[in-house]
Amino acid sequence: MIDTHAHLDACADPPGEVLARARAAGVTRVITVGSGIASCREALAICEREEGVFAALGIHPHQADEAGEGDLAELRDLLGHPNAVAVGETGLDHYRDYAPRERQRDLFHSQAALAAELGKTLVVHTRAADGETLEVLRESADGTPVVLHCFSSSALLEPALEHGWYVSFAGNVTYPNAPELRRAAAQVGADRVLAETDSPYLAPQPVRGRPNEPANVVHTVAALADARDEDAADLARQIEANAKAAFGLV
Repeated sequence: MIDTHAHLDACADPPGEVLARARAAGVTRVITVGSGIASCREALAICEREEGVFAALGIHPHQADEAGEGDLAELRDLLGHPNAVAVGETGLDHYRDYAPRERQRDLFHSQAALAAELGKTLVVHTRAADGETLEVLRESADGTPVVLHCFSSSALLEPALEHGWYVSFAGNVTYPNAPELRRAAAQVGADRVLAETDSPYLAPQPVRGRPNEPANVVHTVAALADARDEDAADLARQIEANAKAAFGLV
């Protein structure tokens, strides 16, 4: 089983301990996400120390007002690492609005263009910015594999299905008040569904209220299997195959 999106450098426990618990739960691969240049460096350091860990590297929209040309240049260099499998997470967050929207959009454009140039998958964060996110993806990511990370907007489902984007579900799909996410999960094609924890955030319902970690992706997969009326073990194998295709894993 794979957790396709975790922030190992943000977990309270050391990555080695977190990953040991994941392996005990049957989660043998993790894509750790660098969020900002310092976090990207640490993500790669974890990849070098730990087996089965790969990295998505990007600058989060919350950091858009602080990022400069030098950061984008270093990001390009870091993406040359053999364990760097995707650009992101990047995107737009008009819910928190921690950075000016124009700066978020510019940074999203730049990273989408970088993913296209390097032939890497683009991992997208979007909150309260559906229309603007679609505009950027159509302008800068045409033909680039896209993962809609922590899918939470039913309005993006139809475009995702139309464009063949990967749709990744996190722990919030397990929450009692999220039936619309489970309905969306049932509609995603078998070859485009992914599961993630977004650790240490969004712990799934059975462990809600505790810090999240990759071992808990098993709960998300179980909820997705129930929503899709599939066997959980079969779905876990399908998600593993989808992750290999999306991120070029072997």
